[in-house]
Amino acid sequence: MNAEQPDALPETPSEVHVIAESRDGQDRVVRKRPRPGERRIQILQALAAMLEQPGADRITTAALAARLDVSEAALYRHFASKAQMFEGLIDFIEQSLLGLVQQLDEREPDPRMRCRKLVTVLLQFGEKNPGMARVMVGDALVHENERLQQRMNLFFDKIESTLRQHLREVAVLGGTQTPTVDAQADASVITAFCVGRLQRFSRSGFRRSPCESLEHSLALLLPGERL
Repeated sequence: MNAEQPDALPETPSEVHVIAESRDGQDRVVRKRPRPGERRIQILQALAAMLEQPGADRITTAALAARLDVSEAALYRHFASKAQMFEGLIDFIEQSLLGLVQQLDEREPDPRMRCRKLVTVLLQFGEKNPGMARVMVGDALVHENERLQQRMNLFFDKIESTLRQHLREVAVLGGTQTPTVDAQADASVITAFCVGRLQRFSRSGFRRSPCESLEHSLALLLPGERL
C-alpha cells in the first residue's frame, strides 16, 4: 500500500447471471452465488454507498437488503447484526489508516513531515470515501450501538497519540523547554482540526473538501511552520 494514497473498499465482481435452458426448451436467467467472502464485501460496499447519499437517514437492514436484491435473512448469514456491519467498515478504516501511519513511521525520517503526511492521508481518505467519513465523525452512528462510537473515539485517540510522539521529537529538536507539554497541546489541536474538517465535509453534503487550503492550515498548525 502506498503511504501517499489512502485506500478504498476492494472491488468485487457483480453477481454473475448465466443463461440456462430449462426442460421446456425456454431460456431462463440463473443467478450464480458469489464466491465465499464476496457477499460480505458486497454488503459493506452497499452500506458505504448508502452512507454517501447526502442527508441519508438511518439505514435499515431492509433498505440494505433491497439495494442488494437479497432478503434480510441473507444479510444475517454474513453478519450477526447491523452493528457488526458497521464494525466491518470501522475495521477497514482502522486497517487502512493505521497501516499508512505505520508506513510513515518507518519511511519518513523527519517528524514534522510525518505529521504533515499523517494529516494529509487522513483527510484524503475521508474525501475518497465519503460514507466512511460519516462513520469516522459519528454522523452515521448516532442511532447505532454505543460501542461503535467508542471505537471511533479510540481510533482518533491513537491518531492523537501518534501525532504527540512525532511532535515531541519536533519540540526536542527545536530546543523547547517543555517538549512534552507542547507536543500534547499541539497534537490535541491538530486532531481536533482533522475531526472538524471531516465533520464539515459530511455535514455540507460532501461539498466542502476536507483538504481545502490544507497547506495554509498546516502552516498555521505545525510548530516551526506557523506564520
